[in-house]
Amino acid sequence: MNENNSNHTIASDVDLTSLGWRPFFTQQLDAGELETCVPVRVVAVHRSELHVIGPGIDVAVPPLRSDLEEDRATIGDWLLLDKQSHRIIRRLERLSLFKRRAPGTGRSVQLIAANVDTMMIVSSCNEDFNIARLERYLAVARDADVTPVIALTKADLAEAPDDYRRQAEALMPLLIVETLDATDPMETKVLDAWCGPGQTLAFVGSSGVGKSTLANTLLGNTDIATQAIREDDAKGRHTTTHRAMYQLPLGGWVIDTPGIRELQLTDVSEGIADLFGDIEELVANCRFHDCQHDTEPGCAVREAIENGALEEDRYRRWCKLNAENERNSQTIAQARAKDKSFSKMVKQTMKGKPSR
Repeated sequence: MNENNSNHTIASDVDLTSLGWRPFFTQQLDAGELETCVPVRVVAVHRSELHVIGPGIDVAVPPLRSDLEEDRATIGDWLLLDKQSHRIIRRLERLSLFKRRAPGTGRSVQLIAANVDTMMIVSSCNEDFNIARLERYLAVARDADVTPVIALTKADLAEAPDDYRRQAEALMPLLIVETLDATDPMETKVLDAWCGPGQTLAFVGSSGVGKSTLANTLLGNTDIATQAIREDDAKGRHTTTHRAMYQLPLGGWVIDTPGIRELQLTDVSEGIADLFGDIEELVANCRFHDCQHDTEPGCAVREAIENGALEEDRYRRWCKLNAENERNSQTIAQARAKDKSFSKMVKQTMKGKPSR
């Protein structure tokens, strides 16, 4: 195993099924491709290389180059690798993809993880608990058709952890929420159902809430670096510097990601509609199809707020997420169109340039 991979606990006899291979990926292979190629999964993403593993393969390869971030490989992706040269032939289509608008004022998309079965949204029973932030993660999970589970850590330090649990459970019907001490192996057993063979579990949440601590407890070791939280404001510093997959004792895989305090939504309109299905239903019952839910007569949304069936804060959060998602999606789409137009112009210019 190369030196960059020394902190990964990976079985030497790993096969495709234990890595999370599905019939969905098999259907993408052309006849005869497996004679010259081998499917591998990206288990770590570094600045200048990808760590990939597969049957008889455990190597570092150069990252896929592309002008579009979505076309590059990220943690959890499946790639076809040439058996002899270990050159990447292509990336397979994804079952799921988590992404966000990159931080700052740029117009790029940042990939978080691919081919995930369960998104473990980690928050804590203290000042870090934030309903609006949880809704953002839930919208991303629902849009990707991935099962969301909320893990509320530091329950052992809270006076009333069940109060936090009830608030989280109210966000979505049938949402599973677990309160626990992330350092106690007995308490983390409630998460075993999502850690079985071939399952991929992604941990997301703000820095300092205990993602890496929880992952370490599930792993039974300290593979993932952790850093203490600051007691004065319950905020944490970033502890994970790159994305990596780790094999769990039960056979599944856990993806630990850098702490994300600012989750800028993009292209998740279906996830928002699913999460706020009650509001979407009210909107459909408004008298006017272009109702702004302000002073219009026959507004089902305002009526629900006035009679207490809908909380005003929940409605405002829905408005905010929709506006942000639409703004970011349009900005990124415009940037893509501009880049595509510029690339086309360059190609046409080069075609017309006389050869020397």
